Amino acid sequence: MKSVEHLIIGGGVAGTTCAETIRQLDTACSVAIVSDEPYRLYSRIMLSKPNFFLEKIPFDQVWLKTEAWYKEKNIELIAGKIATKLDATKKEVTLSDGTIIGYKKLLLAIGGVVREWNVPVPKSGVHYLRTLDHAKGVIENVKTAKQAISVGGGFISFEMCEMMRMAGLDVTLMLRESHYWEPLLDEASGRIIERALEKGGVHILRNAEVAQVLGADAVEGVVLKDGTHLPCQMIIAGIGLVCPTGWLKDAGVAVGRGILANEYLETNIPDVWAAGDGAEFHDVILGEQIQLGNWVNAQMHGRTAAMNMMGKHIEYKLVSFYTTQGFGIGIAFVGDVRPAADRTIVTRGLADSGAYGRILIKDGEIIGATLINRTNELGLLAKLIEKDVKMSGREGDLGNPAFDLKTLIP
Repeated sequence: MKSVEHLIIGGGVAGTTCAETIRQLDTACSVAIVSDEPYRLYSRIMLSKPNFFLEKIPFDQVWLKTEAWYKEKNIELIAGKIATKLDATKKEVTLSDGTIIGYKKLLLAIGGVVREWNVPVPKSGVHYLRTLDHAKGVIENVKTAKQAISVGGGFISFEMCEMMRMAGLDVTLMLRESHYWEPLLDEASGRIIERALEKGGVHILRNAEVAQVLGADAVEGVVLKDGTHLPCQMIIAGIGLVCPTGWLKDAGVAVGRGILANEYLETNIPDVWAAGDGAEFHDVILGEQIQLGNWVNAQMHGRTAAMNMMGKHIEYKLVSFYTTQGFGIGIAFVGDVRPAADRTIVTRGLADSGAYGRILIKDGEIIGATLINRTNELGLLAKLIEKDVKMSGREGDLGNPAFDLKTLIP
């Protein structure tokens, strides 16, 4: 059995940043990364960008680390292996090939896996988008397909619709809900996005679900639950991610939707931390458990976890945000944008103008915002969230699009 001082499960940006930070703090300790993919670190952000899929930029731009980098930093990369068992008492992790690795400190940066579609599918033509291999499949399929269906509403679906339209495909977007991104967005916000999609040539079917995918070897079309037949040669299934925590729960790690962690990214198991998309951590700014799936959060998680694994005691504190552009509009989420009974929503701007925001307030403080064509206000709202600025009595100013938010920052 081999043993390392710092074992990292997950070769994405959270895990790799953790390893890199540990090496910056200690040039001699042993560090190993276990990755379930057979690749070194690459940009997941690039995977959903049209220029990448349409091969308008060199494929090699996807790589963020060279193979030589791992050797230079003396970081062992164990690629193409899945962690299947944790023995927290013995401080051992078992991999899919039977290898057992002992550790002194362990980081769980396992990320998420795509939520599998509960519809039987042909051998090819149905695509998810989470890994580089997923992206390679889409790149090849888009070269020959004429008609495509995108299932689900969200950032990935939005960006993939734009890519497929740029490739000249006839694209149908299928929403199980009555408007885009319901219930995260209100109807007004969803309709702005839908108008941009439709102006870009995307057909939208609302309150629609696939009952059957046609084709044996490759996708030939779909049959909807209402009996409608739609021909297509490729399908993008963007129906969310799940965190594979079963093996950790068996080991006594506390889990919810993700791996439960405190503000220091510590789990309930001694010498075990969590970071990245799979971590459901205590957000000291919002005062609640949060699970996020974005690059910046994962990167900063990795850095904070590394410092705490090295004996520091640093709270993770960052206002997260997501942004995307396409079909002539910009969309941004900042902070916690989940609607709930204990939150007040102040709208900023008029939906008919196309520049529309929703500011979420809890206990008199801003906790999040959704912005459509108001992305220039993202930074100001992030500061207001971070500084816990009291907004009681200022709702009218927040809702006035002409009011300068900068004046609210102390």
